[in-house]
Amino acid sequence: SWVGVGPITAKALADHGATVVRIESGGRLDPLRVNGPFKDQIFDENMSQFFATFNTSKMSIDIDLKNDTGIDIAKKMIAWADVVIEAWSPGAFARSGFSDEVIRALNPSAIIVHTSLLASGGPLSPLAGYGYHAAAIAGYYEVVGWPDLPPDGPYLAYTDTIAPRFITSALLAAINQRRRTGVAPILEAAQLECGLQLMAPELLDFQINQRKATRVGNREADLGPQGIYPTQGTDRWIAMTITDDLNWLSLVDVMGNPKWACESDFEESNGRIAAADLIDAHISEWTKNQEGKELEGKLLEAGIPAGVVARSSDLLSDPQYDHLGFYKWHEHGAMGRVPYAGHQYSIDNYDHGPRSAAPLLGEHTFDVLAELLGLDADEIAEIAISGALG
Repeated sequence: SWVGVGPITAKALADHGATVVRIESGGRLDPLRVNGPFKDQIFDENMSQFFATFNTSKMSIDIDLKNDTGIDIAKKMIAWADVVIEAWSPGAFARSGFSDEVIRALNPSAIIVHTSLLASGGPLSPLAGYGYHAAAIAGYYEVVGWPDLPPDGPYLAYTDTIAPRFITSALLAAINQRRRTGVAPILEAAQLECGLQLMAPELLDFQINQRKATRVGNREADLGPQGIYPTQGTDRWIAMTITDDLNWLSLVDVMGNPKWACESDFEESNGRIAAADLIDAHISEWTKNQEGKELEGKLLEAGIPAGVVARSSDLLSDPQYDHLGFYKWHEHGAMGRVPYAGHQYSIDNYDHGPRSAAPLLGEHTFDVLAELLGLDADEIAEIAISGALG
């Protein structure tokens, strides 16, 4: 598997202690290996932190799957594995010689995971693409952005980060089923369907009210005010939500009870929502003279949900992340010592990784052949002579 969904799913297993081997090919690199940001701006397949983030704790073997010997090695890997994950376009894995029937013959107990944009079968199944496309098809682009501007969509390939959560959960259930019944399931997940789960409110609203969701900027239909407002400094902002009428009175108090905010029309949410543009303009005039973190503290103390809009550089020095031990530093074979994001939860008395840096391309090829597959030096030499190795 490559890019996002498959590697992120496998990362969850690897970080928690599974032996995970990425089958890669130097002749056809994972697109993330050539996508930045690159360490020290060095364009190299081993210098992408984007790739590295999704592939911690894994091993990498570099083989040519267009070479007969390379295919034989991959089949030996399948016979060794507990789980086989592929994230190619529907049917591509089978056409390369790895149909479900072939995998079952090699390893009846292997759980097989297929994931693609739209899954197999159906009129749109052959459509290939990335999380950007799945997010668009799932409706995200229509509802994200400003009402007077074209659709904007969520940042990056959104469903690439959603789908692995569903797939990992399903995979754990499949492992449990195999343990209980001896039957190894075949799982298939479409990025589209995973993405639709987070569109449930919009879908339900259309089902019962025939009301189509559209772009509303940072606002909510039944909350006001809500938005992102400027603070002191260049391109510095704070997000804020007023949840009810009492919350509004708390904000008015924090602002020093300005005359405009004490209008009776603003006492109830309907009046504030109707005057959202005016209220946002007034709030922006007030917040732009405030230091972001200080303002965040005042708002939170008053019970108002708020948070500064952090930059990536802020996150590495965030005291809460530091307290949680969120970042794990590991020595990478090309980049040196770099930080890796941890998981979004903790497990008591257990370090759930990442356990090691991401691998260099083919870093563990000989280790995998010798230690996992049990091949001797002569066999490995013959494989190398065949041209199957990167």
